[in-house]
Amino acid sequence: MDNKRDACCAANEQALYDQVAGVIERYRDKPGSLIMVLHAAQEIFGYLPTKLQQFIADGMDIPLSEVCGVISFYSFFSTQKRGKHTIRMCQGTACYVRGGKKVVDEIKKELNVEVGGTTADGQFTFEIVRCIGSCGLAPAMMVDDDVYKQVSPTKLRGILARYTQEAEEEGVQE
Repeated sequence: MDNKRDACCAANEQALYDQVAGVIERYRDKPGSLIMVLHAAQEIFGYLPTKLQQFIADGMDIPLSEVCGVISFYSFFSTQKRGKHTIRMCQGTACYVRGGKKVVDEIKKELNVEVGGTTADGQFTFEIVRCIGSCGLAPAMMVDDDVYKQVSPTKLRGILARYTQEAEEEGVQE
């Protein structure tokens, strides 16, 4: 059974690499296209592991150091596996002074995750951001593309429940 699973996983991984190869082919000769390729590759894989970075460098005929430099410069890119959902808690001035730190502490406690980490079940990656442009709604938080306003530790539980309930319903359907 493990051999079948390994073969299946290898085939799936190869399919992902084939998708990235297609993206590289499309952008290879366009100056300044590395960021577009990295965005697409991260969309396909969910993150940018070292092996994938080397694949991109080789495919675009650029040094691995250039790929790594771009990835480390932009906070959008991740070299670690990420959760299904990304929580971004604002800690800009307005959000911080209106209780954002308490919400951060509650997220860490509720999900048993540190800032920059991913929950053990792979559901959430937790990040701190400096501003999400919703200062009038402080403290503000994003889960994926959804913005939540005036988040409190009590309100947080309800917000997280929406996403954990969704995961449970998906588990029943499979």
